[in-house]
Amino acid sequence: MNAIHSVVLLLAALMSQTGAAEVIYARVGETVTLQPTGGINLQKSYVYWIFDREDGPTLAWCNPLGGKKTSSDERWKDRLSLSDNSLIIKDIQQEDFGTFLFKRADTFITTYKLLKLNVSVDPSAPVLLGDLLSLSCDAQRLQGHKDPEIQWLSPSGVKIPHSRGPHIVKATSQDSGQWTCVVTNDKKETTAKVSVTVLDLSPASLHPQYTSTSWPLTVPCSFPAHISWEQIKAKDIQKVQWHFVPELGLSPQRLFSLSLEDRLTWVADQDKGLRPVPDPKKGNLSLTRNQGREEDKGDYVCTVEFKNGVTLKRTVHVKVLQIISSPGTELISGQQLNLTCSLGHPLPSDLQLKWFPPGQLSLTSLTSDRHPAHLTIPEVGTGAGGKWRCELWQKNTRLTSAEIMLKIEPKMSLWMLVVICSVTVIVILLLILVFILYRRRQKMTHLRRRLCQCKTPKPKGFYRT
Repeated sequence: MNAIHSVVLLLAALMSQTGAAEVIYARVGETVTLQPTGGINLQKSYVYWIFDREDGPTLAWCNPLGGKKTSSDERWKDRLSLSDNSLIIKDIQQEDFGTFLFKRADTFITTYKLLKLNVSVDPSAPVLLGDLLSLSCDAQRLQGHKDPEIQWLSPSGVKIPHSRGPHIVKATSQDSGQWTCVVTNDKKETTAKVSVTVLDLSPASLHPQYTSTSWPLTVPCSFPAHISWEQIKAKDIQKVQWHFVPELGLSPQRLFSLSLEDRLTWVADQDKGLRPVPDPKKGNLSLTRNQGREEDKGDYVCTVEFKNGVTLKRTVHVKVLQIISSPGTELISGQQLNLTCSLGHPLPSDLQLKWFPPGQLSLTSLTSDRHPAHLTIPEVGTGAGGKWRCELWQKNTRLTSAEIMLKIEPKMSLWMLVVICSVTVIVILLLILVFILYRRRQKMTHLRRRLCQCKTPKPKGFYRT
């Protein structure tokens, strides 16, 4: 066994001397861990980490009793540490790139070549759509070794082969995010990331914005939170506007324009009761209202124009959920009631409606279909009076809901009609009697006045003729 162990150490030493070194790539400022390889038992050995050459400065050592120490040299101070014989170097500096040797007792086991990896993007500041973007990934080459393979991974994960020189792209919204340079050397991969910011509005929703007359309305349009207003302003922003295109295909209407003075203020043209969210300097350009309206359905277009001709645009489709009651919202018990909950067009297959009737009224007694858009009650009863609610769902998400109040009066019976007619006749007779008495009293008063109209009234008594 001792002979085999000696052979292994000898082969490792020969490999080191013949230039078979382990190549590690790193960037300035990163942390690197140099880990011994080869499966050699180091528990009962003195081990050393040496820099540059065999007789170079010792960076760290440890012994079988657990003792360990790292270099106190000012250059390496507070940047070196040991973990299970592995050397950890923090905050790699330009002068750190070079050769590191791992030594067991008097035998050099592994040689490491720490090579520099440069990754950069130009310009580093946010770019507008259509601007040219230059991505550079340069891996230091080791003489006598095969050049490493380099490729880029876009933020969406697309692999892009990397040839000599920078990778130049015309910026799109898909280019915003983390780009990853992948360096492959001897089947080992090293990755380095660089951040790209493309100045664009937040992605528009793939689905319409739903509302109703009993549901709040928000028309979203904003810049991502990591983009500041100063960065937007630096790109010579010229105009910010909101337009509304009614669903019926009428001409677009301008709702708001943003005054770009030092104090940003919205100027309303046709606000439709909508209001912009406060403080647009935070990048939020959305419109809101506490409750939707039937006339809100249509397209809302948010546009941001820049001096170089670039226009950022987001279109929000707004749909309004409505409940329509026929023949109306006030009915008499026994009438037929038709309720329709609709967006004005057939629902997509991924959407469904749910009805919620008032009180203890059972939905199953009204229809056999599951969550229909249309309900029919042949003879409505007073129990159907109250608030009806219809909700629009997509899987487990409630998108909006609409409400309607119904008033159901009880049906009058024959007995009730007789009572009402009797009371009416009595009231009429009483009115006639009052009128007769009133007229009779007027006549009596008039007669008395005529009997008392003598010019020379005689005193009371008997007179002889």
